[in-house]
Amino acid sequence: MNRKQFVILLLAGVVAGLAGWKVSKSNKESFATSETGGGRKLLPNFPINDVAHLRIKQGAGEVNLVKKDDLWRVKERYDYPANFSELGDFLKKLQDLKIIEDVQVGPSQMGRLELTPPDKGGGSNTATLVEFKDPKDATLKSVLLGKKYTRSSGEASPMGGGDMPVGRYVMVPDGANKVWLINDPLSNVETKPEQWLNKDFFKVEKLKSIAVTHPGGTNSWTLTRDKEGGDLKLADAKEGENLDTGKASGAGYALSSPSFNDVMAPDAKAEETGLDKPITAKLETFDGFVYTVKLGKPMKEDAYPMKVAVEGSFAKTREPGKDEKPEDKEKLDKEFKDKTSKLEEKLKTEKSYEKWTYLIAKWSVDPLLKERKDLLAEKKEEKKDDAKAAPGGPGGADPLKDIIPQLNLPK
Repeated sequence: MNRKQFVILLLAGVVAGLAGWKVSKSNKESFATSETGGGRKLLPNFPINDVAHLRIKQGAGEVNLVKKDDLWRVKERYDYPANFSELGDFLKKLQDLKIIEDVQVGPSQMGRLELTPPDKGGGSNTATLVEFKDPKDATLKSVLLGKKYTRSSGEASPMGGGDMPVGRYVMVPDGANKVWLINDPLSNVETKPEQWLNKDFFKVEKLKSIAVTHPGGTNSWTLTRDKEGGDLKLADAKEGENLDTGKASGAGYALSSPSFNDVMAPDAKAEETGLDKPITAKLETFDGFVYTVKLGKPMKEDAYPMKVAVEGSFAKTREPGKDEKPEDKEKLDKEFKDKTSKLEEKLKTEKSYEKWTYLIAKWSVDPLLKERKDLLAEKKEEKKDDAKAAPGGPGGADPLKDIIPQLNLPK
């Protein structure tokens, strides 16, 4: 190959590369903006501040998020507080959501795009209806969410398949029957009430002791520690009982970051949940908190009914340190006051959980389910000393071996 041929091939490669880059860039931008979509808002003049009720319906499923006493609540979960962060993000997203493309389809194609209104049936082709209502329950805006628009990622997904949802077909039920494509699949918009619950929960920090009482009392146990981060000890160890620190290590972090799956009906009967004969755990912290937790019998998805009661006792004044300098007093007093305020605020928040019965995953309460024997080290069995076996017996030493000489008898 001469120099001229090499230059021609090099230029051809550069041109091909630029062309490929331009096509790739064009493909990426084609879904972000289009001539037919024009970047118009899906819900222009969306009155986000007037929304006091969000209704989501799909098939037989429905969830209503309602604002009561300045707090968003989940109606289908006995007015339990809703996840305002997730709800607020969704409302802001709808306010700014833009149309990517106008989709030209006739009424007969609505089912194919899963845009059949819920009140008109349609089975699996039914749309998800989202309604935004004002404090008087009048509808402000509504939108039908249809089939998700997928695009191949170019690689096989470890979850199976390389297609990923990147958009969604939608329609505003205003009589015009216009279908649009948006560049957000809105995958989190579901009619599962438990999904919308505020999952903030209490946290046991700086554990000092944990006492677990099983029904009947025979399997109960108490672990304590002398200082923060210290080793746990079996408080009432009996003769021959030795704590297995490995088995007991989980108890040191019990309920340090629990989460719940769902909430139960306030009128749930104790005998049905097992809370009439619960496992009871009392956890005390170095900060002055006392948590009393009651666990019922396992129910659906291996989750346990749970109730919690919280108490707190905090020092009101600070004891000055030995040889404390006057210039340090103001700073230390302020730090003490700030710490006490945070503890009192934590107590106020956590006491609000007392009125509910929760369904909590087994992994969150596993240390509380252990019986006393599950925390103890296994006893080692004594091995027999072969040297002390019965004389002449199987495996025993021959006491006459060194007295009577061995006889060479004919075979």
